[in-house]
Amino acid sequence: MMQEFHSQGITIQQIEEVLKRAPVLPGIVTAIKAAHSLGCELRILSDANVFYIDTILKHLGVMDYFSEINTNPTFVNEEGRLRISPYHDFTSSPHGCNLCPPNMCKSRVMERMQASTFAGGKKRFIYIGDGKGDYCPILKLGEGDRVMPRKNFPLWELICSNPLLIKPQVHEWSDGEDLERVLLHLINMITREENSKTNSAQLIPGDCKLETIPISTHEAFHKSVQVPL
Repeated sequence: MMQEFHSQGITIQQIEEVLKRAPVLPGIVTAIKAAHSLGCELRILSDANVFYIDTILKHLGVMDYFSEINTNPTFVNEEGRLRISPYHDFTSSPHGCNLCPPNMCKSRVMERMQASTFAGGKKRFIYIGDGKGDYCPILKLGEGDRVMPRKNFPLWELICSNPLLIKPQVHEWSDGEDLERVLLHLINMITREENSKTNSAQLIPGDCKLETIPISTHEAFHKSVQVPL
C-alpha cells in the first residue's frame, strides 16, 4: 500500500496529516492520562507500525505517557517512501505460532514484558484489545490479571467461543467512555486488593498457615464477568 501511495505521488507529510485526522474514541485520551496518574505503567503492543503510532500519540499529546511501544519498525528511504518491516524476521527466524500472523506474535512480546516486569516483583496486567491478534497474548495472562475486550469485536468473540481457556478476569467495553469507566474501576479495584493484602500481611503472625478453597475455572470465569462496573 505504501508503494502504491508513493507511485501516485503521495508524500510522507500527506500521510502524516491524514493520521492526525484519524478519529479517536471519546474518553481514550483521558483514560490514558488518568491511568498514568494513578501509577500504571502503560505499554503498547500493536501490529500497526512505528510511524503511525508515533504520529498519532504525538498529535494527541500522550507520547510521554507510554514507557514502551512494541510494533513493526519503519523507516523513510532516500526516495521519501515509508518502508515497514516485520517485528519478527519470519524469513530467518519464524516465531512458529499458528495463532498469529508471520510478522508478529504478540504472546512472545508479552512473555518478554512479563519477565522484565516480574523481575522487580509480581505485577498485575490489564490488557485492552479488540483484534484477533490480541487473543494469543491474553492466553499468557494469569488469574490475577484482567483482559478488556471490545464487545462484538474479534477478540471478544474468540473469548466467548471458549471462555474456559481464559485465566484472567474478563471485562468487556463498547466505546471510549465505557473503556475509561471500566479501566479506572479495575485500577481502583486492584489497588484496593493490593492494599488489603499488604495490611493483612502485617497482621498475620509469621508461623500462621493460610488455607485456600479451590474453585473451578468455570466458576472463576462466571464470577469475573459478574463484577458490577
